[in-house]
Amino acid sequence: MVQERMKQILENEAVEIRWHGRGGQGAKTACLLLAEVAFNSGKHVQGFPEYGPERMGAPITAYNRITKEHCKVHSNIYHPDYVVVVDETLLHSVDVARGIKDGGALIINTGKDREEIRPLLNGYEGSIYTLDAERISMETMGKNFPNTPMLAAAVKVSNLIEEERFVKDMEESFRHKFSHKPHLIEGNMAALKMSLKEVQ
Repeated sequence: MVQERMKQILENEAVEIRWHGRGGQGAKTACLLLAEVAFNSGKHVQGFPEYGPERMGAPITAYNRITKEHCKVHSNIYHPDYVVVVDETLLHSVDVARGIKDGGALIINTGKDREEIRPLLNGYEGSIYTLDAERISMETMGKNFPNTPMLAAAVKVSNLIEEERFVKDMEESFRHKFSHKPHLIEGNMAALKMSLKEVQ
């Protein structure tokens, strides 16, 4: 049964992403925003959290499955193409690299060099991309909101959505979401654009 499902996913050219964060950091929101912009670009999408103890600061996991055609698989994602780590401290307690496909990548919110991070990844030898999302959000929004920078990093690394289209769609989304707080639109857009340039 599992093999049959995996075959179906592969035939549909699915891109699967797993998010790791802590409650209150916006990992679930970033996951749902990615689903929204991927849908707007004509793709079939799933975006959902894995619920556990819901409390501020507790580890949370969320998932995206993005396909060209309708996907009937609705399980959690065990072998993601990409894993986004919104909180670097989770590297000490969660096996974030678990199950990543060959050719996949980890995208980590950190100010450290990727070779400083690698020893914390239980022997993971694949690609690592880093972004100092905390610094970017502090510079652009004055608060540590890492989800917008990490969303931009996920889009840049995965190449799921054409960059110009992504920026335009996100601006429209922010204008709707923050219609009464225009300063948040400007800050989030600045964070988004800076992150697209700085992820490495």
